[in-house]
Amino acid sequence: LLVNINFGLMWGIFWPAMSGVLPALVPDEHLQGTNSVNNFFSNAAMILGAAVGGIIVAGWGPTWALAIDAATFVIGGSVLFSFRHLSPRSLQTENTMLDDLIHGWKIFISFRWIVIGVFGFSFIILAWAAGENILGPLIALKEFNGAKSWSLVLTFEGIGLLLGSIIGLKIKLKYPIRFLLIISFSISLYMWSMAKPQSIWFIAFCALLWGITLDLWITIWSTAMAREVPREALSRVSSFDAMGTMLLRPVGLAIAGPLSMAIGISNTLHFFSVFTAALIIAMLAAPAMRNMQISEQKVPE
Repeated sequence: LLVNINFGLMWGIFWPAMSGVLPALVPDEHLQGTNSVNNFFSNAAMILGAAVGGIIVAGWGPTWALAIDAATFVIGGSVLFSFRHLSPRSLQTENTMLDDLIHGWKIFISFRWIVIGVFGFSFIILAWAAGENILGPLIALKEFNGAKSWSLVLTFEGIGLLLGSIIGLKIKLKYPIRFLLIISFSISLYMWSMAKPQSIWFIAFCALLWGITLDLWITIWSTAMAREVPREALSRVSSFDAMGTMLLRPVGLAIAGPLSMAIGISNTLHFFSVFTAALIIAMLAAPAMRNMQISEQKVPE
């Protein structure tokens, strides 16, 4: 529990900070490509790490696996620390942390598309967490071959994340958020595929589509924020973005069990499928989301 709390705390610091560092190092015209490459290697490392971790646990035991895992964080932190001279120095200011938080909040709420996107996606994350982390493994245990079947689904989702990174390298869109919302119906399809349930291969295919969607959201959303939000406030706005987006994930994990016991696993997944679809339609109905364009990336009519 303490390890997970510590990891969540560190990740909560790293995510907004990294969001502010990349735009400071990379020219705007290369920002989306850089985000895609960064996501590609991050996703590849997660997939490789899961495989290597399983081998280490099987061969040497969990203690060695955790020790090696901890060592990789030390190495990664040292590498990042060595890049400190590349980022611009922060300006001296007499503002307190509270002043910076208030300023960041004001900038955050001034962008209607960011507020709507964070609010809506927090509920999508809730449904995703409940379906994939709690109900999906139960479906796999009940209808298929348990962990072996569910590992196939997660592997396909990981492949989707990699494919999304590759697509994000070149894709140029006039209305990027509109595109992201349309492909986000993949989460509704993913939830529905588990509710029936469909064949494990179809569920895995839906997970792959959702993986592509998720990576494109990260890439294009990060690029949009870096282009539109004032550079000096970007990390603060990213902090509220990160907090809001992940805020309801624990709620999804907490309610999945009681809700499935009350109405059944299948009905719960059907509910999440309809709920996410309705949420996406509602966000598409908002002009601030549907018509949002990224500066210096506008495509002619």
